[in-house]
Amino acid sequence: MPLTHRLLALVVAVTWGLNFLAIHATLAQMPPFLAGSVRFAVIAVPTLLLVPRPAVAWRWLLGYGLGFGVLQFAFLYLAMDSGMPTGLASLVLQSSAPFTVLLAAVLLRERLTGRQGLGVAVAVAGLAGIAVHRAQLDGGATLLPVLLTLCGGLGWALGNLANRQARPDSSFRLMLWMSVVPPLPMLALSLVVEGPGRIADAFTGLTSPTGLLALAGLAYTVLVATLVGTGVWTWLMARHPSSVVAPFSMLVPVVGIGASWLVLREPTEPVELALGALVVGGVLLGSSRPRSRTTPPAPGAPSAPPPADPATGRPLDGPAVAVSPLR
Repeated sequence: MPLTHRLLALVVAVTWGLNFLAIHATLAQMPPFLAGSVRFAVIAVPTLLLVPRPAVAWRWLLGYGLGFGVLQFAFLYLAMDSGMPTGLASLVLQSSAPFTVLLAAVLLRERLTGRQGLGVAVAVAGLAGIAVHRAQLDGGATLLPVLLTLCGGLGWALGNLANRQARPDSSFRLMLWMSVVPPLPMLALSLVVEGPGRIADAFTGLTSPTGLLALAGLAYTVLVATLVGTGVWTWLMARHPSSVVAPFSMLVPVVGIGASWLVLREPTEPVELALGALVVGGVLLGSSRPRSRTTPPAPGAPSAPPPADPATGRPLDGPAVAVSPLR
């Protein structure tokens, strides 16, 4: 992987890590379900008008949109609105990786290797430690946001499985069309849970400092984190083995925690940093595979062709890792 491509992957990780600050700014003006609906509607409208639908079955497109779009962001936004620290949210959301591995083993009958099992166990231990630690703070009041964020990670994992089963001809167009699914369900949630009054209040005062920051945060989420970040990430994943690109996503919580401390002055206790490092280490362990030793062919013998995807016939350039665009 050339240095310029590694720098691009680093830029994407920084972009996604800073996105949690943008979400924080948006939630200061809008209630969580409304914010999620508006966020995806901004992408959905031009997608319906300008972007051809990818060649995937509707059930996988809807499953991807409901899991990755509705469940992940409904729970994540609700968690952050309920007091989940911005930096910690970027870390706990990485629970999607062990959830994906476990769900793929149960629902798709994918073989779980010993390395993946150990990685899942390490990551779960770190997440459980964070939950136990939070349960001991403020009479357990800080535990609920952690549990909500874990539900968001589970939603992301379900979206990963639908994305994998879709086998799209264009991952980027699938991501854009996935955005068509969440706006109406999240708007319905907003009407029922948050009420018309809170929705109306969210659109008043948009010219105030808080409102302008909310609009800036929404613009960053849509234009920078989603379109630019995801576009570059998809481009990199198409050119390099997943096992080379995917680990860069583990820098997202590092950026998220650092940015929240620097900008919002959110304290993160050393025990949570240590447990967070355990989570990241477990995810990295589970997503990597040891290099297999192969016997070189005899001189003059034809080399074996690279393995091909049974669905598309295209050569596989590395082990698949269940990683979807993060933001």
